[in-house]
Amino acid sequence: MPWKNQGGGPWGSGPKGPWGTGPQSVGPRPPDLEDLLRRGQDRLQQWLPGGHFSGIGIVLVLVAALAIWFASGIFRVQSEELGVVLRFGKYERDAQPGLRYHLPYPIETVLLPKALRVNTISIGMTLIDDPARRGRSIRDVPEESLMLTGDENIVDVDFTVLWRIKPGGAGAYLFNIQNPEGTVKAVAESAMREVIGRSEIQPILTGARTQTETTVQELMQKTLDTYGAGIQITQVQMQKVDPPAQVIDSFRDVQAARADLERAQNEAQTYANRVVPEARGRAAQIIQAAEGYKEQAVAEAKGQSARFLKVYEEYKKAPDVTRERIYLETMERVLGGSDKLVYDGAPGQNIVPYLPLGELTAKRPAAPAPAGQPQGGSR
Repeated sequence: MPWKNQGGGPWGSGPKGPWGTGPQSVGPRPPDLEDLLRRGQDRLQQWLPGGHFSGIGIVLVLVAALAIWFASGIFRVQSEELGVVLRFGKYERDAQPGLRYHLPYPIETVLLPKALRVNTISIGMTLIDDPARRGRSIRDVPEESLMLTGDENIVDVDFTVLWRIKPGGAGAYLFNIQNPEGTVKAVAESAMREVIGRSEIQPILTGARTQTETTVQELMQKTLDTYGAGIQITQVQMQKVDPPAQVIDSFRDVQAARADLERAQNEAQTYANRVVPEARGRAAQIIQAAEGYKEQAVAEAKGQSARFLKVYEEYKKAPDVTRERIYLETMERVLGGSDKLVYDGAPGQNIVPYLPLGELTAKRPAAPAPAGQPQGGSR
């Protein structure tokens, strides 16, 4: 007996198999494509005049499409971005942050590089995630940081470069170089090696870091301008400048010895600064005393010569009187302090050949002795 399909076979009516009811649909059914197209056509006919595709309806559709096409040219430039408008793939103009407009695609397109953001590149070191410390740690990169100085020493230099897109250089930045970050890193490493190779190690480790940073920045900017990269180097910061780790202990001993040498030199210079002015002061004092004595001696000599000339002038007027006066003054100076004995004897009498004149004169009293000293005298 043949099975009837409308009965479902020997297992009964419905979509059943030998193990019971067949698979049932679970969840929402997918939409029917023909149904969607039919519904869209119905809605479009409702909006069109007359309810069917007429000439006016086609024009309205074209106007709406054209409006949407023109509206697609509206774009927004974020605060750290700079819009670069291209017309048929050629650089046309820059667009500042804000709401801007360009001709729709394919006439004009826009690129939005981070032109106002300052980027950072580290050379000689890299940041790696450290799960143990829940942060990042710095790992040294010797192939980038080890450099040869001009006096044939090796120095370990880690530095950071801050850069941004040059104002008005967004077009050059986008189209003249392929890998901007890699270009800046290569130029930075090359410039630092060149500057370090022209310098000695001691100034680099001590007081020439600022000058080195400025020189590297100028050299990098010159090189990038030659490339037409449209990049501006804002700052170069030297993070670590040390000798290689293998010789750093010996180098520190040398630095300590140099510090002791400088301290001894400073102490000697301080002593010299104190002694030399004192010696110069004493020398100036002696010179001034000699100058004063010179002036005094010259003045006295001039005074005596002037006095002699005055006396000579008076002598020429009255030689006898002047000669007598000079004689009297001279005798007064000579005999003023000596003992004198005047004998007023009768005329014609002779004086005894020996006369103790010293005993005839009265004894002068002795000068009083200073206080605390015994007084002595002859009786």
